[in-house]
Amino acid sequence: MDFEYRVESKKPFPDAVAAVEAKTAEKGFRVLHVHDVQATLGEKGFQREPLKIIEVCNAKFAHQVLSKDMKMSLFLPCKINVFTQGGKTHLSALRPAAMPQFFPQSGIEDVAQEVDRIITSIVDEAK
Repeated sequence: MDFEYRVESKKPFPDAVAAVEAKTAEKGFRVLHVHDVQATLGEKGFQREPLKIIEVCNAKFAHQVLSKDMKMSLFLPCKINVFTQGGKTHLSALRPAAMPQFFPQSGIEDVAQEVDRIITSIVDEAK
C-alpha cells in the first residue's frame, strides 16, 4: 500500500485549507495545529510555495491505537498537507492504513482502516 493519498484541488490554496479544517470538524476530528511551513521557512530566509501541515486527531481512535501499541504515537496526530506546486493546489495525507506495515504486530489493522476511510474522505471532500 502506498503511504500517501494525494489529490489535486481546483480551489485556491486558502480555500483548500479552510475546506480541510471544516471537513475535519464535520467528520468528528479536531484540528490540533496548523503549521505554516512557508512562513516558518521564510523567517529563516528560505522561499517556497505555500505549504500548511494540518494536524488532526480523534481522541477515541488515538486512544485505541495507543492502547494497542505505544509506538503508534510516532504517527500521531494524523497530518493533512495542503500545498501548491507548479501553480496548482494539492492535498495529501499519510495513509493510516499503511501504519500496520511499519509495526505488523501492533494489531491496529481495523482501526487503521477505519481512520484511513475518514482521512481520505476529508481530503476528497475538501478538494
